[in-house]
Amino acid sequence: MTIYIPEIDPSSLQFPHPNTALADPNGLLAFGGDLSPQRLRQAYRHGIFPWYSQGDPILWWSPTPRGIFIPQQFTPSKSLRKFMRKAPYTITLNHACHAVIRQCAASRGPEQTWITDAMINAYQKLHDVGDCHSVEVWQNQQLVGGFYGVAVGSIFCGESMFSLADNASKIALWYFCHHFSNHGGTLIDCQMMNPHLASLGASELERSTFLTQLHQQRNSTLPAECYYPQTLVL
Repeated sequence: MTIYIPEIDPSSLQFPHPNTALADPNGLLAFGGDLSPQRLRQAYRHGIFPWYSQGDPILWWSPTPRGIFIPQQFTPSKSLRKFMRKAPYTITLNHACHAVIRQCAASRGPEQTWITDAMINAYQKLHDVGDCHSVEVWQNQQLVGGFYGVAVGSIFCGESMFSLADNASKIALWYFCHHFSNHGGTLIDCQMMNPHLASLGASELERSTFLTQLHQQRNSTLPAECYYPQTLVL
């Protein structure tokens, strides 16, 4: 059976509607185009993200169901709270976004990462124009964990996380959920559910429900200080 996947018109920022994405592979919507800040911004505003391997064309996805966190409902375990009381970690926001993106790629190795050189450059540019943000975990002034993603109104679209020390990515998420909810953030998109996200308390939304919430909230304006470079505290 032949599977038809539409090609992105390089002269247009328009995407096919997410509801036209394939069921198998789950969420594959289109291919081609580029990774310019303008195209990435348009993609995320419509519940679409790029995900592909080195040497392949750019592939665009909008899967169902969608993994999400409700930041106001994130509850760290008792063991994580106990760990953090003793851990010599400092958690920051937007102190080292370029380094976090590179580390997310490096921690998976060249054979396992979808964070290609082109993706690294694209999200670093997206950070430089104010749309991509990072959370960092430091131990003795060394970067040992964190994640990065894209802000869309009151929604944060997480891209990737890494951890080089015990519980580092969990603590990054905990602190960001607290900070984000305090500044009016309503939802954290995790794209595709996996066992690690489920263990952290992520839940699932059908694509139609996710898109409805995205369309309602993508034009919301959070306070500017939500993404100011700063140290995060509880």
